[in-house]
Amino acid sequence: MPNKSHSRKRNQPAMSPLLRALTFSRAAHEPVTQAMLLQCYTALDAFRRGHGSRDLFMTLGRHFLVSEELCRLGLEPEGLVYVEGAHAAMVQLDAAEHRQDHWSLSDDAYPHLCAALSVLDAQLSAASLETIARAEARMVEGLLRAGQNHALAAAPAALC
Repeated sequence: MPNKSHSRKRNQPAMSPLLRALTFSRAAHEPVTQAMLLQCYTALDAFRRGHGSRDLFMTLGRHFLVSEELCRLGLEPEGLVYVEGAHAAMVQLDAAEHRQDHWSLSDDAYPHLCAALSVLDAQLSAASLETIARAEARMVEGLLRAGQNHALAAAPAALC
C-alpha cells in the first residue's frame, strides 16, 4: 500500500509578508499619511486660488470619504459632522464649476473643508496603516454599492 502524504493547503494571507510588515511599521506610516495630507492641502490651496481641477476634486473627495469611514470605525467619531459639512461644500464646488466652468472655492465653503482636513489629520495620526486600508476598502465597497443601486434604479426607466 503506497504511503500518501496528506498535506493540507495552508491559507495564504491576504497580504504579502513585506506588505504586512510595512502595514504594521510606524516608519512606513508617516510617509504614507503625510503624502495623503499633502495631496489634500495642495488641492485645497488650488481650489482656494481658483486653479482646481476634476482630478484634485476627486482626490479631495476620496480622502473625505476615507475620513468618513474612519469616523465610522471609531477614529474621531465626533468629527463626522465636519466631514459631512465638507461633503456639502464639495457638492457646492462641483455645482459652481458646472455653472462657471471654473474651479473656485467660495469663502463660506473654505472653513468646512479646513475643519474636515483637521479631522483627517487627527485620524491619520492615530490610525494604523491597516485601519486606513480598511477604511479605503469600505469606501470603495460603498461606492460600488451606490453605483449598483443607481444602475438598478435607472434600469426600469430604460425599459419604458
